[in-house]
Amino acid sequence: MDITKIIVIAIISIVIIALLKQYKPEFAIYASIITGIIILYFVIREFTPVVVLLKNLSEKMGVSSKFFIILLKITGVAYISEFGSSVCKDSGETAIASKVELAGKILIISLSIPIITTLMETLLGLV
Repeated sequence: MDITKIIVIAIISIVIIALLKQYKPEFAIYASIITGIIILYFVIREFTPVVVLLKNLSEKMGVSSKFFIILLKITGVAYISEFGSSVCKDSGETAIASKVELAGKILIISLSIPIITTLMETLLGLV
């Protein structure tokens, strides 16, 4: 996926959303969400080889696969919560957007507990 294709999709969507806001404003948010999902789909397709590369590198370095999976989940939560927050902000719901951001941060902390625990155990073993 070339960034120019994503930009073209975004520009076309902006025009469609602007027209919808004039004539059917209730449908503009749906067009925005659909556009976001389409762009996210293209980006995820391009991200797959990166995940495979990182997985191979972690295996070569002897890093546990559970840590790799946790890091991927954390990255996914960060991107999805940012996307959800942006959709809420586009809808004019900034209070809900901040709650989505807070939920994402809390989930990231809870997902990182095994990594933090192992790091602390390693540090205590060195001392």
